[in-house]
Amino acid sequence: MQNRANNQRSSRNQQRRGGQGQQRGYTLPDNVIEQGGEPLVKAAENLGNMLERRRLKTSQIRKVFGAVKKIQMSDEFRRNDLIMLKPKLAYAAARNNAVTDLKDALTQAIDKVGDDPKRFKNFVDFFEATLAYHKAAGGQD
Repeated sequence: MQNRANNQRSSRNQQRRGGQGQQRGYTLPDNVIEQGGEPLVKAAENLGNMLERRRLKTSQIRKVFGAVKKIQMSDEFRRNDLIMLKPKLAYAAARNNAVTDLKDALTQAIDKVGDDPKRFKNFVDFFEATLAYHKAAGGQD
């Protein structure tokens, strides 16, 4: 009995430290960034609704969205600028647990963009649609 309790405690500690067995709060469906279109809209709707249920504030999403729009407005797409969003998302999630699903989704999406400008456009569309669905679901500022 004692051994079982120790194993459970060890498993919880390992998960807190980011070890094996840690589950993401959100898993981006396949082909959302690669394909765009209907899968993108459906995934954005699901994520936007989930973020609203978690009571994530619109202003918290817009902080990251503003950085993405700056990247989009630059003359050329530079992957490094997009990659640098990952630590900002990690910091925001560490400060506010409600940001975790957004961080998980966008981190996965950033990884799928690669160096492809078309995929970056799909990423921006996904993020914009997520923000719109969050607000439509009643997301507050």
